[in-house]
Amino acid sequence: MLFLAVPFFTFAQEKGLDQKIDEAFGNATGWFVEIIFYQIPFTDTVSIYWVLFPLILGALYFTFYFNFINFKGFFTSINIVRGKYDDLEGRVDHNVEIAKSKFTDEDDNPDTIRIEGHEGEVSHFQALTAALSATVGLGNIAGVAIAVSIGGAGATFWMIVAGFLGMASKFVECTLGVKYRDIEDDGTVYGGPMYYLTKGLKNKTLGKILAALFAIFVIGGSFGGGNMFQVNQAFQLVENITGGSESFIHGKGWLFGLVMAILVGIVIIGGIKKIAKVTDKIVPFMVAIYVAASLFVIFANYNMIGDAFAQIFNGAFSPEGIAGGAVGVLVQGFRRAAFSNEAGIGSASIAHSAVKTKYAASEGMVALLEPFIDTVVVCTMTALVLIITGNVAAENASLNDAQAILLTSGAFESAISWFPYVLTVAVVLFAFSSMISWSYYGFQGWVYLFGRSKKMEYTYKVIFCVFVVIGAAASLGSVIGFSDAMVFAMMVPNMIGLIILAPKVKEELNKYMSAIKSKSE
Repeated sequence: MLFLAVPFFTFAQEKGLDQKIDEAFGNATGWFVEIIFYQIPFTDTVSIYWVLFPLILGALYFTFYFNFINFKGFFTSINIVRGKYDDLEGRVDHNVEIAKSKFTDEDDNPDTIRIEGHEGEVSHFQALTAALSATVGLGNIAGVAIAVSIGGAGATFWMIVAGFLGMASKFVECTLGVKYRDIEDDGTVYGGPMYYLTKGLKNKTLGKILAALFAIFVIGGSFGGGNMFQVNQAFQLVENITGGSESFIHGKGWLFGLVMAILVGIVIIGGIKKIAKVTDKIVPFMVAIYVAASLFVIFANYNMIGDAFAQIFNGAFSPEGIAGGAVGVLVQGFRRAAFSNEAGIGSASIAHSAVKTKYAASEGMVALLEPFIDTVVVCTMTALVLIITGNVAAENASLNDAQAILLTSGAFESAISWFPYVLTVAVVLFAFSSMISWSYYGFQGWVYLFGRSKKMEYTYKVIFCVFVVIGAAASLGSVIGFSDAMVFAMMVPNMIGLIILAPKVKEELNKYMSAIKSKSE
């Protein structure tokens, strides 16, 4: 890996490389970004990204179709993670005929029949943390700062709404991820939209086309939003905390990227089991640190909490010219929430597919907790800190993405002078955990397209690590555009599959809820 990257590191020392990479990257990817983020004029001052329509409407549809599973299933989901229903799994039997009689109906795909009842690779909790590590990250810190800077406090309200609706979308895609997964003889799991699109759709040609598109987009998303964006923002904060333009690493993003690439490489070589072992320790720790600090700032200014919520509510419905009015605020809230929790994007179903269960809906139930933790809890915490510390103002509306992470850091610093140092460590951990989980997502898309050989596996992982270095060295302008575009592009093939396969998910949900009911009787 290091040998392949040597020419790049030599080149990295040339003056102005940052700008050269940004310009080249922007020129190469600009056309794609423009297509994905084509804006439909809504009013004279506001245009809406077309990609938000399928995400919002899809989430609304699933909320009603599954009878508000995002609310009614909440406590059941917590009990599943706690292990209350583990005994429902019983003895796992790999015999195909037994699997047929127990778990399938006449319409099941033969490949699905073969693996139903298989143990999988990780527990419900590990699958949840592996997926959360990819979603709870810099989108919750920098992304929220962007939303409230442009859309004002009211954008927070719509982020919360998007989080609750996204729970239903996440439930659907992760149930399908388990139902249609592939499991090799050695127990390695291959799952995600590529597989439920290929196996689940009756029109096999359509399924293969959508699956191939998703695989391409998830590879691009793993290099962009799951890699370059993460390491870039982490470097921004590390550079700032160590002196800014006077920092010893100023202009040496490639060096920071090299260190991160080595650490990422060490973990991702081990596959999902190694990733899960790391994330189930890092994620609870880093979320706890961030939430604790947020609560400290919030309760240290307890007299301002009521006013903060008033700003959020009033701003959601009666904004004073911010971002083009109410629609603009809604758009900012939904866009950043979608980028933060990835509900409807399909990525999380890849991690959840590896769970040890014979009831697909059980993992769908676990997965619906993700948008709640990620958006409803963590993003709201960040927004409240920004609002209470007075960092939501018109002069912040012109902030670029690179400055957003520093805005959040400054908000915490105003209440806890030493916290930027802790936040820097947390951000690096957020970035690291997101990168290792996204490497798994991209890897699954890669092997779907190019085969499951060791050669293909290591080729992808080397390329991924090289992109860690490039991401740290590149200017954020091109990275954020490409990151958002690739992540949102995944939604197109995925959402088509989710709508078509929703009845299958309802069957799985009924099967699992019947099992829970019979257990309690």
